[in-house]
Amino acid sequence: MKNKILVTGGTGYIGSHTAVELVNEGFDVTLIDNLSNSGKEVLNSIWQITGIIPDFEIVDVSNANNLRNFFDNNHDFSTVIHFAALKSVNESIKKPLDYYRNNLTSLINLLNEMKKYQIANLVFSSSCTVYGQPDSLPVTENSPLKPATSPYGNTKQIGEEIIRDTVSSDTSIKAIALRYFNPIGAHHSALIGELPRGTPENLVPYITQTAIGLRDELKVFGNDYNTPDGYCIRDYLHVVDLAKAHVAAVKRLIEGKNKSDFEIFNLGSGKGVSVMEAIQSFERVSGVKLKYRIVERRAGDIEKIWANPEYANKELGWKTESSLDEAMKTAWEWEKNIKL
Repeated sequence: MKNKILVTGGTGYIGSHTAVELVNEGFDVTLIDNLSNSGKEVLNSIWQITGIIPDFEIVDVSNANNLRNFFDNNHDFSTVIHFAALKSVNESIKKPLDYYRNNLTSLINLLNEMKKYQIANLVFSSSCTVYGQPDSLPVTENSPLKPATSPYGNTKQIGEEIIRDTVSSDTSIKAIALRYFNPIGAHHSALIGELPRGTPENLVPYITQTAIGLRDELKVFGNDYNTPDGYCIRDYLHVVDLAKAHVAAVKRLIEGKNKSDFEIFNLGSGKGVSVMEAIQSFERVSGVKLKYRIVERRAGDIEKIWANPEYANKELGWKTESSLDEAMKTAWEWEKNIKL
C-alpha cells in the first residue's frame, strides 16, 4: 500500500512543488487548500509534470467544521505536511489578528483531527523568522530564539511551541519542523512557480514582475544596513530543493528514523546573499537591466541572516543543489511562461 500524504495549502507555491516531488517518489497525495492565495489550475500543471492529478478538496483549515467534515471522510493518511498559513511579514504587522487567528487556529484544528484519527506524523512549515535578528551567524538549530520582529514570525514560534507541547502530551504523534530560509525560483518545466496575488511581498517575484513590465520599478527597502554593501542579507534556496527536503522529512518519520518525537531542521544554502547581489544575479541570467529605487526600510525586516544547514545535510541526507543563478533563471522562465 502506498503511503497517503495530506498536504494542507497544497496548491500554493511551496505546496505545489512539494506535491510534485511526493508524486515523483511514489506517494499517494491529497491536497487541500482554501484557494485564498492560489488557484485550482495548478492541479493541471502538476498533472503535466507528473502524469498524475492529486486528489484535491477546497478546505479552510482554520474553519474547524470545514476541516472536521473533510477528515470524517478522509483520514487514512500516514503523514500531514502543514503549509496552510498566511505568510507575509509586512502584512502581518498591519493585520496581526488575522495572522494569529488563521495560522494558530488552523494548526490547532489540524492537531485535533490528527489525534482523533491517530495520524502519526506531522511535517510543519516553519521559518527562519523564529530566530529574529541572531547575535551570531550562521544560524544553527541551537541558536536562541529571539523575540519575533513580526506577528508572522511569532505565529511560527508559537506554532512550534504548540506542536512541542502536543507531542509531549501525546506520544502517538511525531513531528518535524522545517525552518525555511528564503525559497525562490520555480520548477524547471516553468509550469509551476510563485504567483502572488497583488503586489509581491517577496523579492524575486517583484524582480521578475518588474523585468517583464508588470511593475514600473523595483523598490529596494533600505541600503543603510550594517552589511558589506548596505543591503539586507538573506539565504536563498531553490524551491525544488526545499520541496525535496519535505520528502526527506516524510520518509524519516514513516521509517521511524527520527531521533526524538519533535525534531527541527534549518533549510538553507548556508550562503548569505545581499539584495543587491540577488538583483545582479537576475540581471546576469536574464540579460535584463532592472529599474529599481532605494526606499525606506520596511517594518519587520531583519538585517542579515543565513543558515548553517549541516544538521539537515547529515540527518536528512539533504542539501541544496541549485545555485542562486539557476534559481533566478527558473524564476524568469516561469514569469515569461505565465505572460504567454
